[in-house]
Amino acid sequence: MDNERRTVEAMVALYCRVHHGGTGDLCDGCSSLVAYARLRLAGCPYQQRKPTCGRCPIHCYKPELRLKIIEVMRFAGPRMFLHHPILAIRHMRDRFRKIPPLPHKKPIREQ
Repeated sequence: MDNERRTVEAMVALYCRVHHGGTGDLCDGCSSLVAYARLRLAGCPYQQRKPTCGRCPIHCYKPELRLKIIEVMRFAGPRMFLHHPILAIRHMRDRFRKIPPLPHKKPIREQ
């Protein structure tokens, strides 16, 4: 979860720096997006077994914020290899991880 949080923060920072002329601090909109992402990650039912957000069967973001984070990730994703190569490699590795079953569902017992 910590790796996922750091990856989202790095992607938003890269996006903000290019699109909003940031010099280090995030703009208000990007700061609120990072805060929202942290909140959603903290409440993720998968926790440590969490797949990447793009492959997750649970879409926990509000629709408008989901579109915003998709925009951020589409921009920052390809650039992450230049700016944060270790985070990018870990994220790519996690994309191939098997998606676990939904954690809140109990297995059906046969009678």
